[in-house]
Amino acid sequence: MAKRILLKLSGEALAGEKKTGFDEDTVRKVGEQVKQLISNGTQVGIVIGGGNFWRGRSSENIDRTKADQIGMLATVMNCIYTSEIFRSLGMETQIYTPFAVGTFTRLFSKDEAVGDMKAGKVVFLAGGTGHPYFSTDTGVVLRAVEVEADMILLAKAIDGVYDADPAKDPNAKKYDEITIDDVIAQNLQVMDMTASILARDNHMPMLVFGLDEEESIVRAAAGEAMGTRVIV
Repeated sequence: MAKRILLKLSGEALAGEKKTGFDEDTVRKVGEQVKQLISNGTQVGIVIGGGNFWRGRSSENIDRTKADQIGMLATVMNCIYTSEIFRSLGMETQIYTPFAVGTFTRLFSKDEAVGDMKAGKVVFLAGGTGHPYFSTDTGVVLRAVEVEADMILLAKAIDGVYDADPAKDPNAKKYDEITIDDVIAQNLQVMDMTASILARDNHMPMLVFGLDEEESIVRAAAGEAMGTRVIV
């Protein structure tokens, strides 16, 4: 069992079958698994994307910087919502952002975030890097490196890394294990290139798995052979 993990959830994962907004049952199921991890002594940080509310790059009529700022705020909303569901399940939480959001969140501090994780709180790391032109993929690797996580768990809609899009290519091959160098060389889109290079340079391993699988988060954190292990 990993001692300290950073879990990346897509915004769409929170929306369930609706694909937009929130689905409380979906979030509660995630929360119940995270509660198991906390009870077993695993320290948990969470980064959530904003795709259930905003995908600004699809619009050419909005300045890229402003579009990315809207996306950052979408991740803050997602973390506030998820944090409250987790609290209703009996967990303690804290939300950090790299920019001020009034009294809604705390400004990110490595020391404070790690202290909260050691105290058994679920730490939400919202707002990405705080800068435009960087995705939440880059944000999750950056925060994982900063808080010295043992690994990143990437919970996705598909059950691992493939050599082609399995939705388009029935012959797509799933990898049980792959190096981050091969991910970069083959441009496999596990995460964006900036995030992949940051993970490689800082020796941050990842496990990519399907969120919808039974007890997937608990099993992934326990090191069960599932999904695709990305080694560095």
